[in-house]
Amino acid sequence: MGAFDSGVGGLSVLRSIQGALPGEDFIYFADQAHVPYGARALAEVRQLSEGIVRFLMAHNVKLIVIPCNTASAAALRTLREQYPGFNFVGMEPAVKPAVEHTESGVVGVLATPTTFEGDLYASVAERFGQGVTILQATCPGLVAEVEAGRANGPEAQRILAAALEPMLAEGVDTIVLGCTHFPFAFETIRSFVGERVRLIDPAPAIARRVESLLEAGNIRNQRAKGGETHYLTSGDPAQMQARVKELLGLHVEVGGVTWAGGEISS
Repeated sequence: MGAFDSGVGGLSVLRSIQGALPGEDFIYFADQAHVPYGARALAEVRQLSEGIVRFLMAHNVKLIVIPCNTASAAALRTLREQYPGFNFVGMEPAVKPAVEHTESGVVGVLATPTTFEGDLYASVAERFGQGVTILQATCPGLVAEVEAGRANGPEAQRILAAALEPMLAEGVDTIVLGCTHFPFAFETIRSFVGERVRLIDPAPAIARRVESLLEAGNIRNQRAKGGETHYLTSGDPAQMQARVKELLGLHVEVGGVTWAGGEISS
């Protein structure tokens, strides 16, 4: 299977999928040459996503996960049109479960600007957000802090305080982590909101969806364990290796790839 994100954020989803499907093989691509995606135009993110998918398809992956809310917002619909019948599993802010669980009627969503601008978020908010107040915050700079290994450092704390304190003042009781980088700042988020506020990380739901599609297509690897994951980055492999060790506790080799003319080569 293939999976890609602008950087290390998608690892928060990958670890859930690996936990549910330990026998599966993965290629994880971090487009760190272009991180963060969240501040880029939808059209640019769509082009980057299309290039990554072509690269993954050339490696004969059987399913592609897009553990990146921004890339999903920008490209998921287009990719499904370009590759009819192929399974893509994307992300959408978990507004529906947040609305189902809120008691105060105030829900918060932490996501990137491009995610909020996409049709996917607008559709989800319109379908499931009736009758509740949805507060939004983009947490500018938080993705960069996670990429730099400072997910719970002083600057991340400042960014999150600016996002969360107004939500708490409005009575929020459920917060959606609408960017896959943000669960790595879970410790800091929890320290601000306390135990009474529900934090929704969509990663377990994505893992269940992947498992369901593999079962339905009869393409699940029947090994009980032993799956291998190949990590690739368009940025600095040493930095990526350090982040994987820090965030997942794994010692892995990371391969480097380059972009040229809209295509990726190893």
